Amino acid sequence: MSHNSLPNTVNQAKAKVIGELLAPVAPFDQKSGRETWTVAFAPDGSYFAWSQGHRIVRLVPWSKCMTNFSSVRKDERLNSARPRSLSRQGSEGSLVPGEPREHTIDCGDVVWGLAFGSSVPEKQSRCVNIEWHRFKFGQDQLLLATGLNNGRIKIWDAYTGKLLLNLMDHTDIVRDLTFAPDGSLVLVSASRDKTLRVWDLKDDGNMMKVLRGHQNWVYCSTFSPDSSVLCSVGAGKAVLLWNMDKYTLIRKLEGHHNDVVSCEFSPDGALLATASYDTRVIVWDPHTGTILLEMGHLFPPPSPIFAGGANDRWVRSVAFCHDGRHIASITDDRLVRFWRIDEKSPQAIGALTNGLCCAFSTDGSILAAGSRDGSVHFWACPRSVASLQHLCRMGLRRVLTTQQVYTLPIPCCMQDYLAYRSL
Repeated sequence: MSHNSLPNTVNQAKAKVIGELLAPVAPFDQKSGRETWTVAFAPDGSYFAWSQGHRIVRLVPWSKCMTNFSSVRKDERLNSARPRSLSRQGSEGSLVPGEPREHTIDCGDVVWGLAFGSSVPEKQSRCVNIEWHRFKFGQDQLLLATGLNNGRIKIWDAYTGKLLLNLMDHTDIVRDLTFAPDGSLVLVSASRDKTLRVWDLKDDGNMMKVLRGHQNWVYCSTFSPDSSVLCSVGAGKAVLLWNMDKYTLIRKLEGHHNDVVSCEFSPDGALLATASYDTRVIVWDPHTGTILLEMGHLFPPPSPIFAGGANDRWVRSVAFCHDGRHIASITDDRLVRFWRIDEKSPQAIGALTNGLCCAFSTDGSILAAGSRDGSVHFWACPRSVASLQHLCRMGLRRVLTTQQVYTLPIPCCMQDYLAYRSL
Protein backbone atom coordinates (compact mmCIF):
# COMPACT_ATOMS: atom_id res chain seq x y z
CA MET A 1 0.00 0.00 0.00
CA SER A 2 1.33 3.46 -0.86
CA HIS A 3 1.99 6.03 1.84
CA ASN A 4 -0.30 9.03 1.91
CA SER A 5 -1.08 11.92 4.20
CA LEU A 6 -3.24 11.10 7.20
CA PRO A 7 -6.88 10.23 6.49
CA ASN A 8 -10.02 11.88 7.93
CA THR A 9 -9.19 15.24 6.37
CA VAL A 10 -12.92 15.93 6.31
CA ASN A 11 -12.83 16.41 10.07
CA GLN A 12 -9.73 18.61 10.02
CA ALA A 13 -10.30 22.37 10.17
CA LYS A 14 -8.26 24.75 8.08
CA ALA A 15 -5.80 26.67 10.25
CA LYS A 16 -6.53 30.40 10.32
CA VAL A 17 -3.77 32.56 8.84
CA ILE A 18 -3.02 35.69 10.89
CA GLY A 19 -0.31 37.36 8.80
CA GLU A 20 3.22 37.11 7.47
CA LEU A 21 6.59 38.84 7.63
CA LEU A 22 8.50 38.89 4.36
CA ALA A 23 12.25 39.31 4.08
CA PRO A 24 13.44 41.96 1.60
CA VAL A 25 14.65 40.47 -1.67
CA ALA A 26 17.59 42.12 -3.43
CA PRO A 27 18.08 41.97 -7.21
CA PHE A 28 19.68 38.70 -8.34
CA ASP A 29 19.23 37.35 -4.82
CA GLN A 30 19.65 33.59 -4.64
CA LYS A 31 17.45 31.42 -2.45
CA SER A 32 20.44 29.75 -0.82
CA GLY A 33 21.39 31.60 2.34
CA ARG A 34 17.96 33.16 2.87
CA GLU A 35 16.65 30.45 5.20
CA THR A 36 14.80 31.31 8.38
CA TRP A 37 16.39 28.62 10.53
CA THR A 38 14.91 29.91 13.77
CA VAL A 39 12.15 32.08 15.23
CA ALA A 40 11.73 33.18 18.85
CA PHE A 41 9.37 35.10 21.14
CA ALA A 42 10.62 37.06 24.15
CA PRO A 43 9.48 35.52 27.47
CA ASP A 44 7.52 38.67 28.34
CA GLY A 45 5.92 38.85 24.90
CA SER A 46 7.60 42.15 24.04
CA TYR A 47 9.59 41.04 20.99
CA PHE A 48 9.53 38.61 18.10
CA ALA A 49 12.82 37.72 16.39
CA TRP A 50 13.70 35.69 13.32
CA SER A 51 16.74 34.96 11.21
CA GLN A 52 16.13 36.56 7.81
CA GLY A 53 19.07 34.84 6.15
CA HIS A 54 22.26 36.52 4.94
CA ARG A 55 23.54 36.99 8.54
CA ILE A 56 20.56 39.20 9.46
CA VAL A 57 18.35 38.91 12.54
CA ARG A 58 15.26 41.07 12.78
CA LEU A 59 13.68 42.10 16.09
CA VAL A 60 10.15 43.49 15.94
CA PRO A 61 7.92 44.59 18.86
CA TRP A 62 5.26 41.89 19.01
CA SER A 63 2.49 44.36 19.81
CA LYS A 64 3.30 46.17 16.55
CA CYS A 65 3.06 42.90 14.62
CA MET A 66 -0.38 42.24 16.07
CA THR A 67 -1.55 45.79 15.34
CA ASN A 68 -0.44 45.53 11.74
CA PHE A 69 -1.97 42.10 11.29
CA SER A 70 -5.26 43.39 12.73
CA SER A 71 -5.29 46.33 10.34
CA VAL A 72 -4.61 43.99 7.43
CA ARG A 73 -7.57 41.79 8.38
CA LYS A 74 -9.77 44.90 8.72
CA ASP A 75 -8.73 46.09 5.26
CA GLU A 76 -9.49 42.66 3.87
CA ARG A 77 -13.01 42.77 5.24
CA LEU A 78 -13.58 46.23 3.80
CA ASN A 79 -11.86 45.82 0.45
CA SER A 80 -11.72 42.02 -0.02
CA ALA A 81 -8.03 42.54 -0.74
CA ARG A 82 -5.28 39.94 -0.79
CA PRO A 83 -3.50 39.46 2.56
CA ARG A 84 -0.46 41.68 2.80
CA SER A 85 2.59 41.48 4.98
CA LEU A 86 3.75 43.68 7.81
CA SER A 87 5.23 46.90 6.50
CA ARG A 88 8.54 47.86 8.05
CA GLN A 89 9.20 51.04 6.07
CA GLY A 90 9.63 54.18 8.15
CA SER A 91 9.03 52.33 11.38
CA GLU A 92 11.96 53.78 13.31
CA GLY A 93 10.75 57.34 13.13
CA SER A 94 7.18 56.77 14.33
CA LEU A 95 7.96 55.32 17.74
CA VAL A 96 6.71 56.64 21.05
CA PRO A 97 9.59 57.25 23.51
CA GLY A 98 10.06 54.29 25.85
CA GLU A 99 8.40 51.78 23.55
CA PRO A 100 10.34 48.75 22.23
CA ARG A 101 12.24 49.58 19.06
CA GLU A 102 12.75 47.53 15.94
CA HIS A 103 16.30 46.38 15.27
CA THR A 104 18.10 44.83 12.32
CA ILE A 105 21.23 43.05 13.53
CA ASP A 106 24.05 41.91 11.27
CA CYS A 107 25.55 38.93 13.11
CA GLY A 108 28.51 38.52 10.74
CA ASP A 109 27.66 34.95 9.71
CA VAL A 110 24.70 32.69 8.99
CA VAL A 111 22.40 32.50 12.03
CA TRP A 112 21.19 29.02 12.97
CA GLY A 113 19.98 29.48 16.54
CA LEU A 114 18.11 32.22 18.43
CA ALA A 115 17.03 32.50 22.05
CA PHE A 116 15.75 35.25 24.33
CA GLY A 117 16.97 35.36 27.91
CA SER A 118 15.64 37.37 30.83
CA SER A 119 16.71 37.68 34.46
CA VAL A 120 13.06 37.72 35.54
CA PRO A 121 12.36 36.02 37.87
CA GLU A 122 15.62 37.12 39.46
CA LYS A 123 18.02 34.33 40.38
CA GLN A 124 21.56 34.63 41.64
CA SER A 125 24.50 33.52 39.55
CA ARG A 126 26.35 30.39 40.56
CA CYS A 127 29.54 32.43 40.54
CA VAL A 128 30.78 33.74 43.90
CA ASN A 129 32.67 36.84 42.70
CA ILE A 130 29.66 38.45 41.04
CA GLU A 131 30.82 41.98 41.98
CA TRP A 132 33.79 41.76 39.60
CA HIS A 133 31.73 41.25 36.47
CA ARG A 134 31.70 43.56 33.45
CA PHE A 135 27.95 43.23 33.03
CA LYS A 136 25.36 43.52 35.79
CA PHE A 137 22.13 42.35 34.28
CA GLY A 138 19.16 44.01 35.93
CA GLN A 139 15.58 42.83 36.09
CA ASP A 140 14.69 44.90 33.04
CA GLN A 141 17.38 43.25 30.90
CA LEU A 142 16.35 41.30 27.81
CA LEU A 143 19.09 39.43 25.97
CA LEU A 144 19.12 37.84 22.53
CA ALA A 145 21.59 35.01 21.89
CA THR A 146 22.51 34.11 18.31
CA GLY A 147 24.25 30.88 17.29
CA LEU A 148 26.38 31.23 14.18
CA ASN A 149 27.76 29.16 11.33
CA ASN A 150 31.35 29.74 12.49
CA GLY A 151 30.71 28.23 15.95
CA ARG A 152 30.45 31.57 17.76
CA ILE A 153 27.63 32.75 20.00
CA LYS A 154 26.88 36.46 20.12
CA ILE A 155 24.83 38.01 22.92
CA TRP A 156 22.90 41.21 22.16
CA ASP A 157 20.89 43.72 24.17
CA ALA A 158 17.41 43.30 22.67
CA TYR A 159 16.37 46.83 23.59
CA THR A 160 19.34 48.60 21.99
CA GLY A 161 20.71 46.08 19.48
CA LYS A 162 24.15 46.44 21.08
CA LEU A 163 26.60 43.51 21.11
CA LEU A 164 27.44 42.53 24.70
CA LEU A 165 29.33 39.24 24.57
CA ASN A 166 31.08 37.06 22.00
CA LEU A 167 31.34 33.44 23.16
CA MET A 168 33.89 31.26 21.38
CA ASP A 169 34.45 27.60 22.14
CA HIS A 170 32.44 25.46 19.70
CA THR A 171 34.33 24.10 16.70
CA ASP A 172 31.34 23.77 14.36
CA ILE A 173 27.90 25.29 13.66
CA VAL A 174 25.89 26.30 16.73
CA ARG A 175 22.58 24.79 15.69
CA ASP A 176 20.40 25.73 18.66
CA LEU A 177 20.32 27.85 21.83
CA THR A 178 18.10 27.73 24.90
CA PHE A 179 18.01 29.73 28.14
CA ALA A 180 17.02 28.25 31.48
CA PRO A 181 13.52 29.59 32.21
CA ASP A 182 14.32 30.33 35.88
CA GLY A 183 15.93 33.71 35.19
CA SER A 184 19.46 32.51 35.98
CA LEU A 185 20.66 33.50 32.48
CA VAL A 186 22.20 30.06 32.06
CA LEU A 187 22.48 29.37 28.33
CA VAL A 188 22.89 25.98 26.64
CA SER A 189 24.23 25.72 23.11
CA ALA A 190 23.85 22.67 20.85
CA SER A 191 26.39 22.21 18.08
CA ARG A 192 27.39 20.05 15.16
CA ASP A 193 30.64 19.46 17.04
CA LYS A 194 28.61 16.80 18.96
CA THR A 195 28.63 18.72 22.25
CA LEU A 196 26.38 20.88 24.40
CA ARG A 197 27.97 23.74 26.30
CA VAL A 198 26.60 25.48 29.37
CA TRP A 199 27.30 29.21 29.77
CA ASP A 200 26.64 31.56 32.71
CA LEU A 201 25.90 35.00 31.29
CA LYS A 202 25.80 36.52 34.77
CA ASP A 203 29.45 35.45 34.99
CA ASP A 204 30.40 37.38 31.83
CA GLY A 205 29.56 34.37 29.67
CA ASN A 206 31.83 31.93 31.48
CA MET A 207 31.48 28.38 30.12
CA MET A 208 30.58 26.18 33.07
CA LYS A 209 30.34 22.72 31.54
CA VAL A 210 30.65 20.66 28.36
CA LEU A 211 28.03 17.91 28.04
CA ARG A 212 29.31 14.97 26.01
CA GLY A 213 27.08 12.05 25.10
CA HIS A 214 26.03 12.55 21.50
CA GLN A 215 27.84 10.52 18.86
CA ASN A 216 26.69 12.81 16.03
CA TRP A 217 25.41 16.33 15.41
CA VAL A 218 23.25 17.89 18.12
CA TYR A 219 20.24 19.60 16.56
CA CYS A 220 18.23 21.02 19.44
CA SER A 221 17.93 21.26 23.21
CA THR A 222 15.26 22.47 25.63
CA PHE A 223 14.90 22.98 29.38
CA SER A 224 12.11 21.59 31.52
CA PRO A 225 9.95 24.38 33.01
CA ASP A 226 11.71 24.15 36.39
CA SER A 227 15.16 24.23 34.69
CA SER A 228 16.23 20.99 36.39
CA VAL A 229 16.27 18.79 33.26
CA LEU A 230 17.61 19.38 29.76
CA CYS A 231 16.56 17.38 26.72
CA SER A 232 18.93 17.27 23.76
CA VAL A 233 18.26 15.61 20.41
CA GLY A 234 20.41 14.89 17.40
CA ALA A 235 21.48 12.70 14.53
CA GLY A 236 21.51 8.94 14.99
CA LYS A 237 18.03 8.74 16.64
CA ALA A 238 19.41 10.45 19.76
CA VAL A 239 17.15 11.75 22.56
CA LEU A 240 19.08 12.42 25.78
CA LEU A 241 17.93 13.73 29.16
CA TRP A 242 20.38 15.56 31.44
CA ASN A 243 20.33 16.46 35.14
CA MET A 244 21.22 20.16 35.09
CA ASP A 245 22.03 20.34 38.79
CA LYS A 246 24.75 17.68 38.51
CA TYR A 247 25.39 17.94 34.71
CA THR A 248 24.98 14.18 34.37
CA LEU A 249 23.12 12.04 31.85
CA ILE A 250 19.82 10.72 33.21
CA ARG A 251 18.77 8.43 30.38
CA LYS A 252 18.52 7.97 26.63
CA LEU A 253 15.06 7.62 25.13
CA GLU A 254 14.71 4.89 22.51
CA GLY A 255 11.96 4.97 19.88
CA HIS A 256 12.83 7.08 16.84
CA HIS A 257 14.11 5.54 13.58
CA ASN A 258 15.91 8.57 12.11
CA ASP A 259 17.59 11.82 13.11
CA VAL A 260 15.73 13.74 15.84
CA VAL A 261 15.74 17.46 15.11
CA SER A 262 13.40 19.27 17.51
CA CYS A 263 12.11 18.93 21.08
CA GLU A 264 10.04 20.78 23.66
CA PHE A 265 8.57 20.13 27.12
CA SER A 266 4.94 20.73 28.00
CA PRO A 267 4.32 23.73 30.32
CA ASP A 268 3.93 21.44 33.34
CA GLY A 269 7.05 19.41 32.49
CA ALA A 270 5.09 16.15 32.49
CA LEU A 271 5.38 15.59 28.72
CA LEU A 272 8.17 15.85 26.17
CA ALA A 273 7.57 16.14 22.42
CA THR A 274 10.31 15.19 19.94
CA ALA A 275 10.23 15.53 16.14
CA SER A 276 12.17 13.29 13.78
CA TYR A 277 12.93 12.67 10.14
CA ASP A 278 11.21 9.31 10.68
CA THR A 279 7.86 11.08 9.93
CA ARG A 280 6.74 11.11 13.57
CA VAL A 281 6.35 13.29 16.61
CA ILE A 282 6.64 11.23 19.79
CA VAL A 283 5.19 12.42 23.11
CA TRP A 284 7.13 10.92 26.03
CA ASP A 285 6.88 10.78 29.77
CA PRO A 286 10.34 12.20 30.57
CA HIS A 287 10.20 10.86 34.13
CA THR A 288 9.93 7.23 33.03
CA GLY A 289 11.04 7.28 29.38
CA THR A 290 7.69 5.82 28.30
CA ILE A 291 6.15 6.64 24.90
CA LEU A 292 2.65 8.00 25.53
CA LEU A 293 1.61 9.06 22.03
CA GLU A 294 2.87 8.90 18.45
CA MET A 295 1.74 11.54 15.97
CA GLY A 296 2.29 10.03 12.54
CA HIS A 297 2.51 12.09 9.35
CA LEU A 298 2.09 9.14 6.98
CA PHE A 299 -0.73 6.62 6.64
CA PRO A 300 -0.34 3.72 6.91
CA PRO A 301 2.65 4.09 9.29
CA PRO A 302 5.92 3.50 7.44
CA SER A 303 8.28 0.64 8.16
CA PRO A 304 11.39 1.47 10.22
CA ILE A 305 13.50 1.05 7.07
CA PHE A 306 11.42 3.56 5.10
CA ALA A 307 11.22 5.93 8.09
CA GLY A 308 14.98 5.77 8.50
CA GLY A 309 15.63 6.89 4.93
CA ALA A 310 15.06 9.97 2.78
CA ASN A 311 11.27 10.30 2.74
CA ASP A 312 9.19 13.37 1.89
CA ARG A 313 7.58 13.63 5.34
CA TRP A 314 10.53 14.70 7.45
CA VAL A 315 9.24 16.51 10.53
CA ARG A 316 11.36 19.65 10.79
CA SER A 317 10.06 21.22 13.99
CA VAL A 318 7.67 20.72 16.90
CA ALA A 319 6.30 23.21 19.43
CA PHE A 320 4.23 22.71 22.57
CA CYS A 321 1.47 25.28 23.11
CA HIS A 322 1.36 26.98 26.50
CA ASP A 323 -2.13 25.65 27.16
CA GLY A 324 -0.53 22.20 27.54
CA ARG A 325 -3.07 20.64 25.16
CA HIS A 326 -1.89 21.53 21.65
CA ILE A 327 1.21 20.65 19.64
CA ALA A 328 2.27 22.06 16.26
CA SER A 329 4.48 20.30 13.72
CA ILE A 330 6.20 21.46 10.53
CA THR A 331 6.91 18.88 7.82
CA ASP A 332 8.36 18.59 4.33
CA ASP A 333 4.93 17.79 2.84
CA ARG A 334 4.14 21.54 2.79
CA LEU A 335 1.80 21.45 5.76
CA VAL A 336 1.67 22.80 9.29
CA ARG A 337 -0.41 20.64 11.61
CA PHE A 338 -2.08 21.44 14.93
CA TRP A 339 -2.65 18.44 17.19
CA ARG A 340 -4.45 17.86 20.48
CA ILE A 341 -2.53 15.69 22.91
CA ASP A 342 -5.55 13.40 23.29
CA GLU A 343 -6.09 12.79 19.55
CA LYS A 344 -4.05 10.89 16.96
CA SER A 345 -5.18 12.96 13.95
CA PRO A 346 -4.51 16.68 13.43
CA GLN A 347 -7.15 19.10 14.67
CA ALA A 348 -6.28 21.71 12.01
CA ILE A 349 -3.89 22.00 9.06
CA GLY A 350 -2.46 24.85 7.01
CA ALA A 351 -0.35 25.22 3.87
CA LEU A 352 3.33 26.06 4.34
CA THR A 353 5.92 25.65 1.60
CA ASN A 354 9.46 24.81 2.70
CA GLY A 355 8.83 25.25 6.43
CA LEU A 356 11.82 24.90 8.74
CA CYS A 357 10.95 25.96 12.28
CA CYS A 358 8.08 27.04 14.52
CA ALA A 359 7.32 28.55 17.93
CA PHE A 360 4.20 29.56 19.85
CA SER A 361 3.69 33.10 21.10
CA THR A 362 4.01 33.67 24.85
CA ASP A 363 0.24 33.43 25.40
CA GLY A 364 -0.03 30.38 23.14
CA SER A 365 -2.58 31.96 20.80
CA ILE A 366 -0.38 32.22 17.69
CA LEU A 367 2.14 29.97 15.95
CA ALA A 368 5.03 31.49 14.00
CA ALA A 369 6.73 29.37 11.32
CA GLY A 370 9.87 30.22 9.36
CA SER A 371 10.63 29.02 5.83
CA ARG A 372 13.51 28.69 3.40
CA ASP A 373 12.86 32.03 1.69
CA GLY A 374 13.46 34.05 4.87
CA SER A 375 9.78 34.75 5.55
CA VAL A 376 7.66 33.99 8.62
CA HIS A 377 3.99 32.98 8.58
CA PHE A 378 1.56 33.18 11.50
CA TRP A 379 -1.48 31.04 12.34
CA ALA A 380 -4.05 31.18 15.11
CA CYS A 381 -3.84 28.17 17.39
CA PRO A 382 -7.15 26.23 17.56
CA ARG A 383 -8.95 27.34 20.67
CA SER A 384 -11.22 25.54 23.09
CA VAL A 385 -12.02 25.92 26.75
CA ALA A 386 -9.75 23.78 28.91
CA SER A 387 -11.50 21.48 31.34
CA LEU A 388 -11.10 22.02 35.05
CA GLN A 389 -9.61 18.53 35.25
CA HIS A 390 -6.85 19.45 32.81
CA LEU A 391 -6.05 22.69 34.62
CA CYS A 392 -5.83 20.82 37.92
CA ARG A 393 -3.66 18.16 36.28
CA MET A 394 -1.23 20.78 34.99
CA GLY A 395 -1.07 22.44 38.40
CA LEU A 396 -0.28 19.15 40.14
CA ARG A 397 2.21 17.96 37.51
CA ARG A 398 4.28 21.12 37.89
CA VAL A 399 5.31 19.83 41.32
CA LEU A 400 4.82 16.05 41.11
CA THR A 401 6.81 13.48 39.13
CA THR A 402 5.10 10.48 37.58
CA GLN A 403 6.47 8.28 40.34
CA GLN A 404 4.98 10.59 42.98
CA VAL A 405 1.62 10.58 41.19
CA TYR A 406 1.38 6.81 41.60
CA THR A 407 1.95 7.08 45.35
CA LEU A 408 -1.09 9.33 45.83
CA PRO A 409 -3.99 7.70 47.74
CA ILE A 410 -6.44 8.11 44.86
CA PRO A 411 -8.15 5.65 42.44
CA CYS A 412 -6.01 4.16 39.67
CA CYS A 413 -8.05 5.87 36.96
CA MET A 414 -7.23 9.25 38.51
CA GLN A 415 -3.56 8.33 38.76
CA ASP A 416 -3.53 7.39 35.07
CA TYR A 417 -5.22 10.67 34.16
CA LEU A 418 -2.67 12.71 36.12
CA ALA A 419 0.14 10.70 34.51
CA TYR A 420 -1.30 11.33 31.02
CA ARG A 421 -1.72 7.58 30.56
CA SER A 422 -5.22 8.20 29.22
CA LEU A 423 -3.83 9.67 25.99
